[in-house]
Amino acid sequence: MTRLRYGPEELLRSHDYARPQVEAGHLLHGGFDASGKYVPPRSLVRAPALAAWTDALRARGGDLLPADSSLLAGVRYPSDAQQKLLIREGLGQTFWNSLTIIGMIEARGRVLADMVFPEFRDGVVQDVSELAVGHLNRGLLKAHGLDEGGEPERGIGGHDVMWFALRDLAFGKTDFPRPAVPDNIGRPDANVPVFPDLPIQYERLVHFLLNLLLIEFRAERGFSSTERLLRDPELFPGRRAEAEHAAEIVNRIRTDEEIHVRSLRLYLGELRTLDFKTANGGRRSGREIVDTLWEGIVKWATIEQPPLAAAQQKAVLLERIAAHPEAARVRREFLALEERG
Repeated sequence: MTRLRYGPEELLRSHDYARPQVEAGHLLHGGFDASGKYVPPRSLVRAPALAAWTDALRARGGDLLPADSSLLAGVRYPSDAQQKLLIREGLGQTFWNSLTIIGMIEARGRVLADMVFPEFRDGVVQDVSELAVGHLNRGLLKAHGLDEGGEPERGIGGHDVMWFALRDLAFGKTDFPRPAVPDNIGRPDANVPVFPDLPIQYERLVHFLLNLLLIEFRAERGFSSTERLLRDPELFPGRRAEAEHAAEIVNRIRTDEEIHVRSLRLYLGELRTLDFKTANGGRRSGREIVDTLWEGIVKWATIEQPPLAAAQQKAVLLERIAAHPEAARVRREFLALEERG
């Protein structure tokens, strides 16, 4: 019989690697098997457990949340072509900043390893002991957090240090100042409860998981763009081999993140099959809760927020271009490369 209950130590267990992952002088998580294939960290038990929970969900008539990164396939700012122009014109700090900021944001994800989340067993009608959502505090979200921010106390870097390592491979030594993480443009009504009859901690947790999934989708879109730029034969002419290797590290991060996307879609798919307890002793469909909250998040992320973020980015980049010796020409070419929605 397929196991559906696991202990925290099992879900945090990694493979015995033939070779560790070491890049740009950093010991990183994960490693390589005897054939040289990259194997993600903490996936020895976690990966088959997620598969088992997914099979069980589908056997009950449910499925993973029906969503993927294609919902964010709109205009990006700057576009790949604009970013390439900036790098070729000696304004590579823009791309360097981007890689650095991603690493800094990934480091913040380490908080998932230290947080204690509300238990769905107390907020839903059904037994969740054999569901993935019954294991969020039993290793699943801790594993996610360690993937993002590593284990600095053990000298092991996660995605944060992986981004810094691949940045340094592509650019070499620079004197660029450490950038500040841009302010997040949040939904103005993000803290207003949508379901007043639902204990607020459960609505917030569902909302948190949905936002986390959206962040992972946004990261997926960024992986392809970053890899294309690093592999472009016209860029990084003095460091082509290093840039190609940097692209390989991006692909390893992508491999790790596939587990995050699959797990979040699973958690939310399970929640759609459950009934939440309301404050007045009733119940509310998990499908209604998840789908309603997701609709609002997607509307903000695909319709309302992109033009605001693009305007913010455009102002920063035009200011940077203004310092170029041929600012008028570069500005003209940069604006001509804007994607149209």
